[in-house]
Amino acid sequence: MEKLLFYMQYPFVRYALIVGVLIALCSSLLGVTLVLKRYSYIGDGLSHVAFGGIAVASVVNLTNRMTLVLPITIISAIFLLRTSRNAKVKGDAAIAMISVGALAFGYLIMNVFGTSSNLTGDVCTTLFGSTSILTLTMTDVWLCVVMSVFVVAAYVLLYNRIFAVTFDENFARAVGTKVDFYNLLIAVVTAIIIVLAMNLVGSLLISALIIFPALSAMRLFTSFKNVTVFSAVFSVVCALVGIIVSILAGTPVGSTIVAIDAVGFAICCGGSLAGRKLA
Repeated sequence: MEKLLFYMQYPFVRYALIVGVLIALCSSLLGVTLVLKRYSYIGDGLSHVAFGGIAVASVVNLTNRMTLVLPITIISAIFLLRTSRNAKVKGDAAIAMISVGALAFGYLIMNVFGTSSNLTGDVCTTLFGSTSILTLTMTDVWLCVVMSVFVVAAYVLLYNRIFAVTFDENFARAVGTKVDFYNLLIAVVTAIIIVLAMNLVGSLLISALIIFPALSAMRLFTSFKNVTVFSAVFSVVCALVGIIVSILAGTPVGSTIVAIDAVGFAICCGGSLAGRKLA
C-alpha cells in the first residue's frame, strides 16, 4: 500500500488510471452489443487497421497521428458492419481479410519506409501496448475523457434503440427505427474506442476488452440490462486491478489488464457452474 501511495503522487500514474477506467467502461458497453450481433472479433480487425494507419502516419511524420488513424478506422468499421448484407463477402471473412491485410501492409510500410532505429520496439509497443505508462500525456487524457463522455452519453440516451437493433434489426426497422443510422453510430463508436485503447493495451489485445466483460456477464445474467451493468462494473474493476498490479510488479499494462480479465472470466464461469448445481 505504501508503494502504491508513493506512485500515486506522480501524474502519469493517475493518467493511466483515468484512461484505463474510461476505456474499460466504453469498451464493455459496446462489447455487449457487438457480442450479441456476432461481431465480437471486429475489435481485432479494426485494431489492425489502426496499426496500418499508425504505420503510414509514422512514415509521413504526422505530428498528430489521430487525424489519419481515426478516419481510416471509422471508414473500415462502417464497411465491416455493412458486409453482413452482402452475400458475397460475409462479415467474418471481411474482418479476416481486412485484419490480415492491414497488419501486413502496416509492418511492410514501417520496414521499408520507416526511419526509426528501433523498428522492433515500435512494432511491439503498437501491437501489445506501451511497456511503460509514462507514454500517456495530459492531451491523451483529455481526448479520452471527451470521447468517453460522448460514447457513454450516446449509449444511455439511445439505450432502447440500441437494444432493438442489437436483438432484431428487422423488427426494429418495421416499427420505424432508423437501423442504418444506429449501425453507423455503433461503427463510429467502435472505431473511436479502438483508437483510444491502442495506447494502453495495444492492437492485438483490444478484443479482450470487448469480449471478456460481455461474456463474463452473460455467464451470470440473462437480461440485457443486467448484462450491460455487470459488464461495465467487471471491466472497470479488472482495469483498475490490472493497472495497479502492473505498477507494483513492473509488468506491461495491457497484458496485465487482459490477464486479469481472463481470470475474472474463469471466476464467473465457475460461479455459473456452481449456481446451476445448487439450483
